[in-house]
Amino acid sequence: MVGEIQKRVVLEDIAIIGGLILVQFVYAGNSVLLSYLMSLRLNPLTIVIFTALSTFLVLSPLSFCFERSKWPKKLSLKLLVQLVLIAIGGVTLFQSLYLKGIKLTSPAMATAMPNLAPGLIFVIAAVFRLEKVKLSCMYSRVKIVGTLMCVTGAVTMSIMQSTMHDDPTAEDSQLQLSLPETGNLFNIQKIIGCLYLMAAVLALSSNIVLQAVTLSDFPAPISLCAITSLIGVVITSMVELIQDHHFDIGWPIVSVRDIIGFSLLGGIVSGGCFSFNGWAMKKRGPVLVAMFSPVATVVSVILSFLTTGEYITLGSVFGMVLMFTGLYFFLWAKRKEDFTVRVRDGDKDGDGSESECDMEKHLLS
Repeated sequence: MVGEIQKRVVLEDIAIIGGLILVQFVYAGNSVLLSYLMSLRLNPLTIVIFTALSTFLVLSPLSFCFERSKWPKKLSLKLLVQLVLIAIGGVTLFQSLYLKGIKLTSPAMATAMPNLAPGLIFVIAAVFRLEKVKLSCMYSRVKIVGTLMCVTGAVTMSIMQSTMHDDPTAEDSQLQLSLPETGNLFNIQKIIGCLYLMAAVLALSSNIVLQAVTLSDFPAPISLCAITSLIGVVITSMVELIQDHHFDIGWPIVSVRDIIGFSLLGGIVSGGCFSFNGWAMKKRGPVLVAMFSPVATVVSVILSFLTTGEYITLGSVFGMVLMFTGLYFFLWAKRKEDFTVRVRDGDKDGDGSESECDMEKHLLS
């Protein structure tokens, strides 16, 4: 009996780890594909509209089947405002800025930047008192150091990548170690692209904090994603109409049918990845899921080099290592802190004494 349980646990661990790695491969491939589509002069806003619409079409039947009983009986003004803000931040702002960042930089940079999110969420939650910070607590100090390392790594990666040559015929095309010989030290387009990506991650982090608050009144995550995707389609369409005075649905290279097919495929794959990540979080917690996010960056670097000849500078590699190190520092402290909170809440000793990090239930848990 014990042997069967151990075997089941081992198989479950293999499935979770293998699935998380596969999810990161999917994310990396999606970033490379989006970069290719925009190289064909597709409007990022149009891609956002089609992708968000496909997400709504894929998730709405699931939300109706599994979360209908959790829907509020009455739509309050507060909930409506929250849904609109989540749609603006998570669909229109995040996806538009993210796609513009990919277009000006590379898929590798785009998959690396979201690793800033845990630290930024921690800062935003602490500012709004959704998460307590005690400087006397070692874990809080480690989280602060990890966040600073993440930000420093992202800035370093952005600056060093902006000094890269755009010469694919150079013999050393895999790793650029020297500075440009021209008078311009930095590639302004890449710096702007990195700023787009940082702004996208900031929008995503703020959006996650708002989602956490909204889910307390509307405990239906799939429904929330479906509804905000539909609202995001409407808002993004209005933005494109105001910005371009027309809907860009005619392209000489890519047909509307191909875009619809890609969007539906992306919606199905994204829904599958979202569902698997949720299951893995339920089984092993969010820390384990977050630890696999750097895999997508490594895969993106390899795929970008093999498909488009993109390469990365040594300084950018150093920035990525610094960012990932800070991320793991943060995740280690968060896991230890959550364990301390669970022990305190259990109060096994019954003495009611406070632990070193006596905190409320954390947002990032």
